[in-house]
Amino acid sequence: MAAKKSFPLRISPDVLAAVQRWSDDELRSVNAQIEYVLRQALVNSGRVKLTQKTVTIVEDNDDKND
Repeated sequence: MAAKKSFPLRISPDVLAAVQRWSDDELRSVNAQIEYVLRQALVNSGRVKLTQKTVTIVEDNDDKND
C-alpha cells in the first residue's frame, strides 16, 4: 500500500461539525470520512475506477465452540 500524504485543509466550522456528526454515525474518524467522501466523488465523476470492493463476512462462531 502506498504511504499516505498529509494535507492541510481549511474548512468552515459548520461543515466540519456536519462531517463530524456524519463520521460519528458511520463509526469513522473525521479524516477517514473525508477520504471516503472524496474517493466516492472521484468514482462517481469517472475520474478513478473502483478496482476492488471489500466484503466482510460475519460467521456465527457459536456452533464451532460446542
